[in-house]
Amino acid sequence: MESKKEEVRRKHIRLHMEGALTARDKVGVQDFVLLDAYTSETAFLDNLRKRFSENLIYTYIGTLLVSVNPYQELGIYTVSQMELYQGVNFFELPPHVYAIADNAYRMMCSELNNHFILISGESGAGKTEASKKILQYFAVTCPMTESLQIARDRLLLSNPVLEAFGNAKTLRNDNSSRFGKYMDIQFDFKGVPVGGHIISYLIEKSRVVYQNQGERNFHIFYQLLEGGEEELLAYLGLERDHQLYKYLSQNLFGIIASVLHLGNICFEENQQGCATIPDTHEIKWIAKLLGVHPWVLLEALTHRKIEAKTEEVICPLTPELSAYARDAMAKAVYGRTFTWLVNKINSSLVNKDFTGKTVIGLLDIYGFEVFDKNGFEQFCINYCNEKLQQLLIERTLKAEQAEYEMEGIEWEPIQYFNNKIICDLVEERHKGIISILDEECIRPGPATDLSFLERLEEKVGKHAHFQTRKLAGPKSRKRIGWMEFRLFHYAGEVTYCTKGFLEKNNDLLYRHLKEVLCRSRNRILKECFLVAELENRRRPPTVGTQFKNSLSSLLEILISKEPSYIRCIKPNEWKEPNKFDDFLVRHQVKYLGLMEHLRVRRAGFAYRRKYEHFLQRTKIFIRFPRTLFATEDAFEFSKHQLVARIQGTYKGCLERRAYLRKRQAAITLEAHWRGALARKEAEKRKWAVQIIRKFIKGFINRNKPLCPDNEEFIVFVRKNYILNLRDHVPKNLLDKCWLKPPGILANASELLRKMCTRNLVRRYCRGITAERKAMMQQKVVTSEIFRDKKDGYAESLNQPFANSRIDEGDISPKVLQLISSEKIQYGVPVIKYDRKGFKTRQRQLILTQKAAYVVELAKIKQKIEYSMLQGVSTSSLSDGILVLHVSREDNKHKGDAVLWCEHVFEAVTKLVMLVQKENIVTVVQGSLQFYISPGKEGTIVFDTGPGEQIYKDKNGHLTVVSVRTKS
Repeated sequence: MESKKEEVRRKHIRLHMEGALTARDKVGVQDFVLLDAYTSETAFLDNLRKRFSENLIYTYIGTLLVSVNPYQELGIYTVSQMELYQGVNFFELPPHVYAIADNAYRMMCSELNNHFILISGESGAGKTEASKKILQYFAVTCPMTESLQIARDRLLLSNPVLEAFGNAKTLRNDNSSRFGKYMDIQFDFKGVPVGGHIISYLIEKSRVVYQNQGERNFHIFYQLLEGGEEELLAYLGLERDHQLYKYLSQNLFGIIASVLHLGNICFEENQQGCATIPDTHEIKWIAKLLGVHPWVLLEALTHRKIEAKTEEVICPLTPELSAYARDAMAKAVYGRTFTWLVNKINSSLVNKDFTGKTVIGLLDIYGFEVFDKNGFEQFCINYCNEKLQQLLIERTLKAEQAEYEMEGIEWEPIQYFNNKIICDLVEERHKGIISILDEECIRPGPATDLSFLERLEEKVGKHAHFQTRKLAGPKSRKRIGWMEFRLFHYAGEVTYCTKGFLEKNNDLLYRHLKEVLCRSRNRILKECFLVAELENRRRPPTVGTQFKNSLSSLLEILISKEPSYIRCIKPNEWKEPNKFDDFLVRHQVKYLGLMEHLRVRRAGFAYRRKYEHFLQRTKIFIRFPRTLFATEDAFEFSKHQLVARIQGTYKGCLERRAYLRKRQAAITLEAHWRGALARKEAEKRKWAVQIIRKFIKGFINRNKPLCPDNEEFIVFVRKNYILNLRDHVPKNLLDKCWLKPPGILANASELLRKMCTRNLVRRYCRGITAERKAMMQQKVVTSEIFRDKKDGYAESLNQPFANSRIDEGDISPKVLQLISSEKIQYGVPVIKYDRKGFKTRQRQLILTQKAAYVVELAKIKQKIEYSMLQGVSTSSLSDGILVLHVSREDNKHKGDAVLWCEHVFEAVTKLVMLVQKENIVTVVQGSLQFYISPGKEGTIVFDTGPGEQIYKDKNGHLTVVSVRTKS
């Protein structure tokens, strides 16, 4: 009988082994090291295809993970999956990104050293998604305390924010990272995530102003237009249709909106060939959102400040140069705002506990890119990929060599490693090209993209991996344009077009525009554009140099940590599930160096077992992987079958005993509990009957004098009315509603209503502060001066007056010293128009107790004592022009002051209250005369039009055009 059972058992094992081998032939091996034909690229692809067709997207090469983008949800990223991989030996479960994350975490905790996970591959291969899954794994499986949940949540929430501002749709990827990101996750000695730090690399600023056909701008622009509330869009001056903004074809959103408005500025050429902006609508919105003066911004976009040794000259720009200045401003504003955002996220992730910590770094950086048209961005991105590929090869060889030396085994590493040789040569060539590009950008004389290409042919023309149309052979020459050069990367050849190389490498922002941005009142821009930059006259480093230096610092960070690798593969160009393009995948396998990595692993001893595991089993020697698979399958089947039988019998016995004890206890509890419930229910019903009886009796006798029969009912009615009234008390004097009382409480309700009214009156009276009272008095003066006389007065009523529009810190200490004997009552920024040429000058109007001062930086340009002030003139239109008329008999004065002020109602009111003269303000219509010098007067003409303008007309008059406001 026993022999028959044993025969059945062995037959079952044999059938299981044969089934396992057949299944493995169908789905492939989960570690490429176990391939028989490990040197065959065809076998490699065949194994990858088998697993992909069965939705097995992960495969190992030793400890390296190969991931194929499935372009669909597979349901393999649940919490239960995370728990399954937590704390498990690396090779015990099928390949998964969670195994890589868990292995790095356990090694970090046990060895107390730093790790990084390098995720690489083409654009659209799934690198960003892989980094998200790793972050989610750490968030769920790491030990956590309530106080540290904020740090964990901020780490997770930083991803969608950075994706919104740094990702865009490209031809190959709907969510392509257009910047490189390295994130350090910090852990304390218990393995708890306590903080983090993010470094960004080379945000693709040029995408802000130009996208290839079929591509889009950064996600944030579309998210703002599609998801923003109507009130927010109105405040930002935007419409929901993104096609209205050419760059797309109170805060951070204000800056994003200003970039959209910048793209809609159009330039025209005047008779002198200079740029003008006929429609200033967009300028006004940009000035409002960025906190700058609109006329100053308009001048900076159409003029350039050139600094000589002793003076500054402002020259007009052509429409082409103005468009360049506009685009440079948009790129600079967006690029620096993105850097500010990364810094803000980092400040929120800082852990202030300075005890020792270990980190796991995640590197999600642009994949190797080859487009129909490749430019400066692709050149930098592919250079970065060359360096990372070189690092992978070196670290892989080093790790293998170290393990064999530790085990005392002699092993010779592979001497000839194609990808490493190519990477070394390409790195040398890239550095040379960047150096030549920098030289062309800074050398005197005209430098063009064509001259840069000629310098490349001169300096690196003999390099084996460099070609141009001039240097290529007859067969290759036809495929290279006159403005192109070709590089042979480890991933294959790429042809780059030099058009735009110099401009993108320079990435210059005119100093005139930088001055405008540095003096912005926007809080974020103040941090992005520091005034100290204006003091530095040195030329900023080029984009290529910055990127090369940041890449060097990144490699230093990575070299100091223990690596793990994830290689992502894109199965097809159409982003469709279940489609496997052999040609495309073969190309990626080649340039990712996967075959070379496999050769390194198989060059030595591919199958390894720890001593303690090996000694507990029969000593066997295995030559072929297929034999190893069959032996392991048989062992696993028998082991689990025996353990399951023992566990089943033992658990059944324990559960039977526990069940009998619980059953007896439940019977006893149920008997006692039913009795208690019945007694409690009887008491409850008795109490309810008594209450209902009292309530009915009280209702019947409710109109009688207070007595025991109705006392409880009347108390209930009073209490219920007072509680309801508490939620319906009027909130202000204008609210006349009052809760209707029951008949027995009519008198009391009327008394309460009167008390409430008195309380609201007293509260309102006490709420009027001295400052508000003073402001109301100022508004009365404003009404006497401007009501029914000047456009814009009605709109100014809701705008509170400020004590001053200039902080004392914004006034030059020298000016403060000159007027120290007088207390400053009010200050406001103004634009002064020269009396002779009407040139605009940035000034400050400062009012003291005795005089008005027109100030330029550290110099008082004009002092007008109130005793010598003859009058103040403004127009009846909505412009901000005001003229201070001085006495013509006093030779000390230079003439009347012609000023433009954004807060004209406020400034005139403050001046009138300080001068204390009657009828000093004149609101004129049409035009006004002002005093220039003895015997000479000037004229200001006021008119209306479609847009606001101030200019000198052909008659020599200052013409002020305003938009007529609706009455």
